[in-house]
Amino acid sequence: MKMLTVAGPPSSGKTSVILRLAECLEQRTGVIKFDCLTSFDKSRYDEAGVPVQIGFSGKFCPDHFFVNNVEGGVAWGLRRGLDFLVTESAGLCNRCSPHITGVTGICVVDCLSGVHTPRKIGPMLKLADIVVITKGDIVSQAEREVFAWGVRQVNAKSQVFFVNGVTGQGAFMLAKKASAARDVDSLSDTRLRFTVPAAACSYCTGETRIGENYQMGMMRKMEYDL
Repeated sequence: MKMLTVAGPPSSGKTSVILRLAECLEQRTGVIKFDCLTSFDKSRYDEAGVPVQIGFSGKFCPDHFFVNNVEGGVAWGLRRGLDFLVTESAGLCNRCSPHITGVTGICVVDCLSGVHTPRKIGPMLKLADIVVITKGDIVSQAEREVFAWGVRQVNAKSQVFFVNGVTGQGAFMLAKKASAARDVDSLSDTRLRFTVPAAACSYCTGETRIGENYQMGMMRKMEYDL
């Protein structure tokens, strides 16, 4: 079974890209969607005949939730006899790092988010093998090129594809690249490409009061000018 990790900011078009990718792959593809509070994408996957599992992290860090559950997701995909397994996660803080060494990593970003957005996104873009740019049909050719240039400034090694999630334009070339992904039968002892956000403080354990008297554990303070 081949595996892809897909990440990107909320509403960047990840689900649409995955659905178009599944159409072009023409192989049995399944999806595991990692989200925080709620999701309305299950019906879209069901309509397309794509097996899907959805997990909500709730009050936990989505990255930690992903790491704790992705290995079980691989086992699920193998039990279902999938040819391709795609994990989908939203980088809510742009700091997420859901890419795994040895597993093809894709980051989805959209042209409407601003030309400086690539510089604001952390490991999920900087360490991706493939960057998919969406909503390029809404902006001019010059704006598309400027945005793609910004992506390459951050991640010069990645391959960049423009994909239209509505029409599917560009998905065929993405599928050709994705088809070269390595086979995966287990994620045991593999490593994330970057560390997940680190935090073990009083607010992680349910504290809601503000003030230094209530702040314990791993803390990081700003230095303000006079």
